[in-house]
Amino acid sequence: MSAPADDGAGRRAVDGREALAAARLQLLAAACHRLALHLPLLARDDYGNDAELAELKRIATSGRRADIRILLHDPAAALRDGHRLIALFQRLSSSIAIRTPVEDADRQNTSAWLVNDTGGHLYLPDASRPQGRMALADRAVQAPLQQQFDEIWERSARASELQALDL
Repeated sequence: MSAPADDGAGRRAVDGREALAAARLQLLAAACHRLALHLPLLARDDYGNDAELAELKRIATSGRRADIRILLHDPAAALRDGHRLIALFQRLSSSIAIRTPVEDADRQNTSAWLVNDTGGHLYLPDASRPQGRMALADRAVQAPLQQQFDEIWERSARASELQALDL
């Protein structure tokens, strides 16, 4: 049986660490000014390589509309591990915001996702497994992910432990 023809939305399954890293990079490169990331887990290799950080920096410095919002379940662990995304956040905190879910229902949500401002998304049902789906331009699937992100964002607290101390 042959694979279905590409409908132009770039929809595909993602399976494995290499495919996941390629999908993240493709979606970051496609973003113009805005990203939303829901990250129950932040492994050292997630959003931490040079290419991904360069794309995140490009988005964060893209102008007045730049807005990267990250829901991170365990910011203290990311700080303790010296994750490179945290260092970027500390340098560009005017356009990158990190919050932590505080409600139990939100903290028990183990799925991870990325949505960008061009209709792209990456969704992993279980953040601990590199398996999920992505699309480059599928607003019908992206919209509920963005809405869920926005709802959790409103109920979350600022990750103040990540703020750089200027002593």
